[in-house]
Amino acid sequence: MVPLRFFCGVSMHGFVMEEKKKKLVIIGGGFGGLNLAKYLDKKKWDVTLVDKQNYHSFAPLFYQVASASLEPAGITFPLRREMRKRRTRGCQYTMGTVSVIDVSRKQILTEFETIPYDTLVIAAGATNNFFGIPGLDQRVYTIKSAPESIRARNAVLYNLERASQCEDEHERRKLLTFAVVGGGPTGVEIAGALGEMKRWTIIRDYPRIKPEEVNVVLYEGTDKLLRTMSEESSKDALKALEQLMVDVRLGKTMKAYEDGFLKFADGETLETNVVIWTAGITGQPFTMVGTDVKPGPGGRFQVDEFNRVKGLDDVYAIGDISCHVDDRFPRGCPQLAQPAIQQGRTLAKNLNADAPHIPFSYKDKGSMATIGRNRAVVDMGKLHFDGWFAWITWLAVHLVTLLGMRNKFVVLLNWIWNYFGFSTSLRLILKPIPLPKTPVTPPPAVPEPLVPPVK
Repeated sequence: MVPLRFFCGVSMHGFVMEEKKKKLVIIGGGFGGLNLAKYLDKKKWDVTLVDKQNYHSFAPLFYQVASASLEPAGITFPLRREMRKRRTRGCQYTMGTVSVIDVSRKQILTEFETIPYDTLVIAAGATNNFFGIPGLDQRVYTIKSAPESIRARNAVLYNLERASQCEDEHERRKLLTFAVVGGGPTGVEIAGALGEMKRWTIIRDYPRIKPEEVNVVLYEGTDKLLRTMSEESSKDALKALEQLMVDVRLGKTMKAYEDGFLKFADGETLETNVVIWTAGITGQPFTMVGTDVKPGPGGRFQVDEFNRVKGLDDVYAIGDISCHVDDRFPRGCPQLAQPAIQQGRTLAKNLNADAPHIPFSYKDKGSMATIGRNRAVVDMGKLHFDGWFAWITWLAVHLVTLLGMRNKFVVLLNWIWNYFGFSTSLRLILKPIPLPKTPVTPPPAVPEPLVPPVK
């Protein structure tokens, strides 16, 4: 007897032809992309996830990598391993940086291949926004990825090592001056981490440096820190940073960073060779082909209530790169992990159905930021609290959200060790070295788009 599966896809009397699955491509393996992949119906969709990195990163803890509190492996998780889990089983992962979205041919182009799609979901997240300041991207340190965080960590540790040997007073002062630009959650957290290093680490690990010689300066262009959070959180964060001997300067608009000098609109300057930039983000850039649709302000795609990109068929956007506007958020949902997670899950339900039927509505679960040990601020609706309890809440929420039991255990162990020992084995300067000069097979040629890119 011939098995029934032999006739799959064959039209015969008495047999039903198996419906061909539609090809769904997700650009980005962050919070939004992974949650979408988990909840999609794999019997209906042939899912491919494309990301330039072969791992998912837990972005809220990049600052702890930059401050040598956590190792990068503790906050990253291999995407291929994630694809083997029950909820994502059946999804395919492919590595590549998407440079072109060809809407007319319904395909995306990476440096390695051309990938066709029936439905496309853009969940590529955001990158650094330098607000058009010439050459700034080549001069400052950023912490929007694990490699960037390692680079910033190397710079901080290198300056401390050099300063411990330097006898020239002017050069020593420059080496021990660390500037953070941007008073949002990331800026406050990295400034707090550097303040803790100034207060607790210097005296233990660098006996030739006095803590008062280290100058940590946080610049914010507006009149308050954590401007997306409550007034109480802003005041508490400022007080906590001052306790950590961080010099906070508000209302400072940066104009340039040239020849080792930070320059501001009011004429103030600061000499330093380590500037950590956290002041702004913008959506990952793409070249759109075959359409006049392009991202709006902040590099974000305008989407409707079902997260469809306005003006495009079968193209959706979720997470930081999408701009979902409603009465509560006239400028779009906050560019945080929770909106991306909720958008991914809601979009999966709509794509699993015959037609979109669940309009997206962001449920704000609160905001939080930590400013060193025993110091944090939490806003949950009208409830605000700070101090030790807020810090424990921050730890618990971030620990639960991490992917992988190993990562949770490693991060928790590091936190416990650092808390009681005021010490870490992660203060290592690990510099990349050039690749060996061996023959490398060039990537296959990418076919030309159907029409020239829209300028």
